[in-house]
Amino acid sequence: MKRIAVLALSLFAAATLYAADTFAVSAYTFTLPEGWKSVPPASAMRKAQLSIPGKDGAKGADITFFHFGSEGGAGGVQANVQRWLGQFAAAEGASKTEPLNIAGTKVTIVSTEGTMKGGQFGGPAQDEPDFALLGAIIEHADGPVFIKGTGPKALIKESREKFMGMIKSALEKK
Repeated sequence: MKRIAVLALSLFAAATLYAADTFAVSAYTFTLPEGWKSVPPASAMRKAQLSIPGKDGAKGADITFFHFGSEGGAGGVQANVQRWLGQFAAAEGASKTEPLNIAGTKVTIVSTEGTMKGGQFGGPAQDEPDFALLGAIIEHADGPVFIKGTGPKALIKESREKFMGMIKSALEKK
């Protein structure tokens, strides 16, 4: 009987640990990349928020998730791509939009680098030079899921593989 109780407790602990490594936004369940942290969303509009710690005390990056339902409220894919890119003073050719199909789902990847403009809604108070954006817009019948990562250029660039893995973790489960 004692062994069964220990086994049950172990399974519960493992399930709890696994659940802490995933989070849901709309119809998708994402796997939290190793080394990233889930943090309380900074506003009610955000459905989830992650933090990528900077190295050796350097500034970290934020990954934010938004979903406004099928009624929209945030505009479509192109409106958000333009809004995100407009939050940066980027060098010519630095901004890219890449349409993908991942596991049968349309995903638009958005990236840019330069100075993130300060004083904008939801953004930094001051301009942030040498910053980058890596975003994804996942299309769904219940409305798109918007994922936007911003932070120091080097940190965002080195986090790209984990970012894409996180997106694939949700889309390939379906």
